[in-house]
Formats: sequence, C-alpha cells, structure tokens
Amino acid sequence: MRLTSKGRYAVSAMVDLNKNCEHGPVTLASISERQFISLSYLEQLFRRLREEGLVKSVRGPGGGYTLAKPASDIVVSEIITAVNETIRTTLCEDADRGCHQGSRCDTHQLWHALGRHIDRLLDTITLEDVCAQNIYLDKIVLAPIENYIPKAEPIVMEGARATVS
Repeated sequence: MRLTSKGRYAVSAMVDLNKNCEHGPVTLASISERQFISLSYLEQLFRRLREEGLVKSVRGPGGGYTLAKPASDIVVSEIITAVNETIRTTLCEDADRGCHQGSRCDTHQLWHALGRHIDRLLDTITLEDVCAQNIYLDKIVLAPIENYIPKAEPIVMEGARATVS
C-alpha cells in the first residue's frame, strides 16, 4: 500500500488546525512548527484544501486558516483527495496496464479489495474522530458496501445478439 507524505501531512495539518482554531485563525507557521512540516509544503497543501472548500483563509493581522465546515462533516478521504493524493494498493495504472508487463498479477483482486476497504474506512472516519482519538475498529460503522462495488452495465438483447449498453 502506498500513501505518500502529501496525504499524511494534509491530515496531520488539518488535525492540528482543528485542535488549535478555538481562539481564531491558525497560521501555517505555527502548524509547521508543531507538525515539523515545511512552511512552503504547507502552503501548497492549504491552497488545495482551500480550493476544495475544506479550509478558509483569513487575511490581515491575526489571520491564518480556519475550517470551512465542522470537523464532524469532514471525512479523511476528502482531505486526502483534496491534495490530489490517492491510496494505491496495486501497481496497476489502469484497466489496460497491469503490474506484470501489461497483465494483472495473480494477487490483483486481493490488493484491489483491500484498497476498497481502505476507501470505505477513510470515507467513514471524520476529522472530529481523529482529533478525539475515537477510532476503534469494533465501533466503526463502514459505509454501505454497495457504494464501493462497480455497477455492472446492463445487457440489452437486440435480436439474436447481446450488447452492453
């Protein structure tokens, strides 16, 4: 499985922002100091987080960033997606380019299923849950599985020939 520093840093920075915004906007410099993330990197991440509507910037003295919506309404997957990050559990680039010289390996289905379960988990856990350290496997209710299974295209019968529509 691969989650780069971009996704991890974005989640860490959002947790820090939520924990420290009770007295007003939080500066990226203060997040940088607490989280050991370079300021220039945070600026790039927060530009994307702002564009995706997860944070708001406040200009001027006492300015910084605040959450654009309640922490209970922000799920971890939104944060990761906002910074153009994906969690990859397979080496396949797409349906046509497999990890074994153009074909899929024998374990592809296993790793793909794991990836979908990770997606379900990250779509369920909110920023508020992370901040409260309230993530327990036996208490997490995952999103409905139907949301993660690709819908089959209907088969339409035309005369003696079947086509996929």
